[in-house]
Amino acid sequence: MLNDRSPAALGKSPTAPSWWPNSSGDPANCRRNANSHRRTALVASLATAAFLAAMPAGWSQTSVGRGAPDPLRVDVIVGSEGKGYFTGAGIPDDNIPVYAARDGATPAGVEALPVDIFTTDDFYLDEALWSDPRYYRCNSTVGLEQIWGAYEVPLIGDDPPASAAWGYCERDYPREEIVSPYGFATAGEHYRALLAETRERGGPTQYTQATLPDWNGRYVRQREKTASWIYGAVLQIPTYLSLLTPEYQRRLVQQMYHYSGNNSAQWPGSYCWPEGYMRRISQYGGGQSSFVMTPELILDIRNAAKTLITQIHIGREFDETGVVPRLGADVPQWFGDTIGFWDGEALITWTSNIQGWISHGQHEFSNRLQTIEVYTPRENANGEFIGLRHEIVLYDEEVFVEPVRIVHFLDKQFELNEGDPFLYMECVPQIFPVEGVATPIAPNQTFQYTLPDTFGRPWAQIWERHHEEGMQRPEEEDIFSFE
Repeated sequence: MLNDRSPAALGKSPTAPSWWPNSSGDPANCRRNANSHRRTALVASLATAAFLAAMPAGWSQTSVGRGAPDPLRVDVIVGSEGKGYFTGAGIPDDNIPVYAARDGATPAGVEALPVDIFTTDDFYLDEALWSDPRYYRCNSTVGLEQIWGAYEVPLIGDDPPASAAWGYCERDYPREEIVSPYGFATAGEHYRALLAETRERGGPTQYTQATLPDWNGRYVRQREKTASWIYGAVLQIPTYLSLLTPEYQRRLVQQMYHYSGNNSAQWPGSYCWPEGYMRRISQYGGGQSSFVMTPELILDIRNAAKTLITQIHIGREFDETGVVPRLGADVPQWFGDTIGFWDGEALITWTSNIQGWISHGQHEFSNRLQTIEVYTPRENANGEFIGLRHEIVLYDEEVFVEPVRIVHFLDKQFELNEGDPFLYMECVPQIFPVEGVATPIAPNQTFQYTLPDTFGRPWAQIWERHHEEGMQRPEEEDIFSFE
């Protein structure tokens, strides 16, 4: 059951979200407010004073931009999910799928829409319905991702896609638990404020190899389906859409349609495409990590279909003369450039210069994505180090109507030189998008397919070429137009 901060307790309706439309939380209003904030350049001292005056009740942390209370942790997922709450490979003997109705039935007390994402001929024309959870049959993003059996237990029914299962319309996650509590408009503003308060305390802390916090080790991230909103299982899709600008709402709905309506998912890992920055914090990507610590450079190394490495350069400063802050060439990098400093035992980082991409089951992100991340130690009742708290604030003015926050917990498993060696992952292509369908290709087989532009949303190129014939897709903005 949800606790007393659940959507039901907050008086939220699953079919008429309070934030969409015609409310103070309307995405358009949020975007205007965010743009208004961006026009205001706050000096660190003023930002600190304004922020501390608006701290949540009960917050004893006196930092300007870190350590807010952890986001609400709920106990239930939205569904539908064929493997229920199980997160491992294979199907357990006691597997209990999560769904409110299946095989063409509608949940009791819910009135189905005349058309939804499983029955539509053109999801673009259904934009007025995108804000209604019933358009997705109250499924979460990962609920739609798995519904054809991607997670081994399909819930699409015997007359697909019309017989697809429903999630629980009464379940959702509070939007206010997702947006950043810190009030900064940009990552640079956030980082400089944190650095200023650290300097007021005599920092940043300078470590030698002998005095550096001993975080070297192998970790596993807590990744229950209820552990974080970014995993996608605890929130309704319209709540997710409310975080996004109109263009990225359209992109997320496009992704959801091709998961559900025509079963044509285009997952980067299937084709050995790059994994992208956000994959490191996805539920099934980056779940295991190694930290390698030196005073000048810290490596956060994770695995998905490929190895994901974040290089944290301690004490360096960004070159801010280009499109976005960076360390090297003015060219986006798959995992960006990261700088950082220590405030006592808190490691504070700023990542910029990231290549825009996608992590399936999540929103797309742009080249403007920047993050502020704070790693702090966790201890048991005896004061012994047991892992890390990893707080992440995402800034992407093209994608989000306001910054959002994620908090993850990493449990230390063992030392770097214990257990099996960390596997460095390489991906050998064996599946190719032939005629828009992910097709396994055997060695020595000759075939023909169209190579999409890697830097032009290749997944969308495949969808639009092969799976959207006759749909009335909105015209792309003409960047050369002077009108």
